[in-house]
Amino acid sequence: MKIVKRDGHIVDYDAEKIRVAIQKANEEVRGKEKVTKEQIEEIIDYIEDLNKKRILVEDIQDIIEEKLMGFDKYQLAKKYITYRYTRELVRKANTTDQTIKELIEGESEYWNNENSNKNATVITTQRDYLAGITSTDITRRFLLPEEIVKAHDEGIIHFHDADYFAQNALHNCELINLDDMLQNGTIINGVMIEKPHRFITAATIATQIILAVSSSSYGGATVSLTHLAPFVRLSYEKYYKKYKAHDMDEETCKMLAEEDTRKEVADGVQTFNYQVNSMTNTNGQAPFLSVNMYLNETEEYKDELAMIIEEFLNQRILGFKNEKGVYITPAFPKLLYVLEEDNIHEDSKYWYLTELAAKCTAKRMVPDYISEKVMLELKKNEMGEGDCYPCMGCRSFLTPDRTMSLGNIAKAKNYVEGKGKYYGRFNQGVVTINLPDIALSSERDFDKFWKIFDERLELCHKALQIRHKRLSNVTSDVAPILWQHGALARLEKGESIHELLHHGYSTISLGYAGLYECVKYMTGHSHTDNGEGKEFGLKVMQHLNDAAKKWKEEEDIDYSVYGTPIESTTYKFAKCLQQRFGTIKGITDRGYITNSYHVPVFEEIDAFSKLKLESEFQKLSPGGAISYIETPNLQDNIEAVTDVIKFIYDNIMYAEMNTKSDYCQKCGYDGEILIDENLEWYCPNCGNRDHNTLNVARRTCGYIGSNFWNKGRTQEIKERVLHIDNKVAD
Repeated sequence: MKIVKRDGHIVDYDAEKIRVAIQKANEEVRGKEKVTKEQIEEIIDYIEDLNKKRILVEDIQDIIEEKLMGFDKYQLAKKYITYRYTRELVRKANTTDQTIKELIEGESEYWNNENSNKNATVITTQRDYLAGITSTDITRRFLLPEEIVKAHDEGIIHFHDADYFAQNALHNCELINLDDMLQNGTIINGVMIEKPHRFITAATIATQIILAVSSSSYGGATVSLTHLAPFVRLSYEKYYKKYKAHDMDEETCKMLAEEDTRKEVADGVQTFNYQVNSMTNTNGQAPFLSVNMYLNETEEYKDELAMIIEEFLNQRILGFKNEKGVYITPAFPKLLYVLEEDNIHEDSKYWYLTELAAKCTAKRMVPDYISEKVMLELKKNEMGEGDCYPCMGCRSFLTPDRTMSLGNIAKAKNYVEGKGKYYGRFNQGVVTINLPDIALSSERDFDKFWKIFDERLELCHKALQIRHKRLSNVTSDVAPILWQHGALARLEKGESIHELLHHGYSTISLGYAGLYECVKYMTGHSHTDNGEGKEFGLKVMQHLNDAAKKWKEEEDIDYSVYGTPIESTTYKFAKCLQQRFGTIKGITDRGYITNSYHVPVFEEIDAFSKLKLESEFQKLSPGGAISYIETPNLQDNIEAVTDVIKFIYDNIMYAEMNTKSDYCQKCGYDGEILIDENLEWYCPNCGNRDHNTLNVARRTCGYIGSNFWNKGRTQEIKERVLHIDNKVAD
């Protein structure tokens, strides 16, 4: 018989634990209130005679209480209930204490691999984790209903970022309104920052804004290079005037001003990159930053923008030096390159930037690609016009602006009436539903499946409402950089952010995971089969969207379906499924479940078929989605990269290519670091297995990780098949 504990873990039945518990309570009573050893054994025999394969620990305790009262041992039953309650308090306290001990002493594989962009051994990260452990404890015991905590522990849902939830003022991710802050000034830590008058100053101020904003939230932040472009012209004009003052001819003035401007752009971009990678925010890591490159975002400053984009790509191709002075692939900033008519064809004016982007992707895994063409078709604002804009963080997209009729509720100084607003908007948080658990719980009964699905959705809805209500009491004073000084709004002191949580200004995300396993179990087919499996998979996705739409209409809160990037949770969900349902071949027999709607990593499929198929599911994941293809080394075959880029432009809104770019510090090997059968990383050249001297960069679930991963995610990385054959790169 197996015992299901409160945290979802399953252990072997042990009768001795029952004896000890009853005897402890027995010692607290006298005379006739005591039970005999025979009566204790009778209780144990009764439990064992139930012949249960599995039983909840709470059910065993309920049986013991009932039996004690059946023996007329009411005082003893009361003592046992008290003992049970006391043990529960001790258990909770010890869990938190033990977790802290494991973190500090570096004993826990979980903490050492919880986030592939955080090093759990350094002080700044440990400080964030210690606060997070406390927050999680408070969240579980005081802020969430027991049913939500239980569902989270059992892997039925995942309540994201509980380690930041105790603070009611923190939101998930955002598009920083850098344009407003640079053009109209801002205030950082009580210091007024006025409009800069040259590019290098603007780039430096931008990094200070990024650090301040990312320290006041817990997810990803995105800025647009478009907002820096006007300052390139200001720098050019400054240099031009300097040379003109020396009575130089027009042509010479322009040539020298151009040279000086390019040098300043190079220095400014280098400063930007150094700053965002060397700074540590209050989350114990470098800012989780994305940088948007969208030429059509400006007409007036397009050439200046192109100059900045070119420099960003060139510097990323070079890479950043590690502690040994070797150029490696950095995790951040994530680069987002928008494909459009001006850069997608060989005869386009800015095709040279796309070729540069392709070389950068082959070498450093970025940029990721957003198709303006597809996005304009999918993202229609309330005026019926298509909009194109970047994601927040690794994949979370805002829904199209529907606040235009409400006016400038954020009081931004750069608001343009009648034009969709995206910068300054944000996400309130995520709760994810485990789709395979619904399928397995239904035992392939489709009527039961949809019934359980609705029950679980309502559980997510309840959890999301708690997230929303947690933010609803926040005033602008809690994070002036966000709510008063332009990053997200310019509200008055003491003003509530409540309106910004409604009317579509911000989103709140219904995440989902494991569509493949869900469909495979229910239909016997992959959702990639272009038949029964795909049809059922699309129905599941539509059901998620129908629920979000219903909640949105009822509450004027922008619920949005989000393809969750479950980094560590993919392992947790897999283990919970194994504990709840056992090992089922092809469903629960791996240490991970598939991210969102993705084709499973082990399924053979070519790059173009994968992107085309996933584009149909991406449409039904409007709050967040990204597709990828796994490639070999394509540095000598840039044409293959540009072919994929062109396909992305015509077929899918957001996609990326996963190349490999690793380095062994012991032997100098510059190639792919491999994974052995025990899921340990090693250098194929010298056999080095020391994580401290291996530089490994892998796309984890939308962003690049470089601090290694838990066993489940490592298995997923190991089992990834190539979607472009190695022969293509020969």
